[in-house]
Amino acid sequence: MKKILVILTGVISFLYLINPTAGVFEIIPDVIPVVGNLDEATATTLLLASLSYFGIDLTNIFKKKNKETDKNKSVE
Repeated sequence: MKKILVILTGVISFLYLINPTAGVFEIIPDVIPVVGNLDEATATTLLLASLSYFGIDLTNIFKKKNKETDKNKSVE
């Protein structure tokens, strides 16, 4: 049951994110300063959380690789 709920959350958040601004549904209008983008931020967070539940971790995709750490890993 939990797996189905996580899949459903991921699908809904993905569909919400690919929805254009003038789309079918918009929870908070984007023209409101600061608060307008909170719904997209929440949908992104839910999508990343549901993907990481299934082992797809995209949260560190833009991190810089440390050469020292890579050398230490290869020595071990």
